[in-house]
Amino acid sequence: MLDAAQPSTETRHVPEPALEIRADLLASQRVLLEALQRPGTWLDGSERLAVAAASRRAASCALCRARTDAVSPEHVSGEHTRGDAEAALPEALVEVAHRVRVDSGQLSRAWHARQREAGLSSGAYVEAVGVVAMLAGLDFFCQAAGRAPYPLPEALPGAPSRHVPEGLREGVAWVPLLAPEDATGVEADLYGSGFAPNIMRALSSVPDAVRQLFPLMRSHYLTGQQMADPKAARHIDRLQMELIAARVSALNECFY
Repeated sequence: MLDAAQPSTETRHVPEPALEIRADLLASQRVLLEALQRPGTWLDGSERLAVAAASRRAASCALCRARTDAVSPEHVSGEHTRGDAEAALPEALVEVAHRVRVDSGQLSRAWHARQREAGLSSGAYVEAVGVVAMLAGLDFFCQAAGRAPYPLPEALPGAPSRHVPEGLREGVAWVPLLAPEDATGVEADLYGSGFAPNIMRALSSVPDAVRQLFPLMRSHYLTGQQMADPKAARHIDRLQMELIAARVSALNECFY
């Protein structure tokens, strides 16, 4: 029995206080989850959610691990791990979902061309990349906040719109892009202030993907207009933001 005059050396677990998440962050995350379940431009709701599920499964995929460990991913062949949710997806979509999620630093123009030759349209490729990238943002946010990842919702019925915006330009990147000066008609709202960072232009052949990115950027980072302002700040200043972004990109071997 301990003497009451002596301090106890017993270690007691004190629960960490729950991290308070800003309402605008949670709201933008819900908007994305709702968008994933709806038909997109080239993929229906079931396909969009299957791409999302496949991207999450990439972390435990034996083929992906072997490729990231190899000197070159081109030296490793095999099949990606699939679950029931993505069982019916074409192989090219599974490949895009896995590689963009866990091995984007080793992607190449030749790899992109092979997915196109396998029957994946440019629009479906861009839409899938948007789904994977935005869901990864949500998943890593939850991981950093000590929260469980969001469960994927149920798909809503409906067919893809197949909308192709006017003014797309070929030859600038692997996929066609819509420049701010060409964003007219129903795409006139696409870039808001007119400043168009490359992350937006990369998705611009699927305008709704850009529109889905906007609320995430506003709440988690900056607005498009603020991105053009080197003095823009939140709780940390712009230089601190970019230092963190550059460090994370380097650790993830970000191609960009």
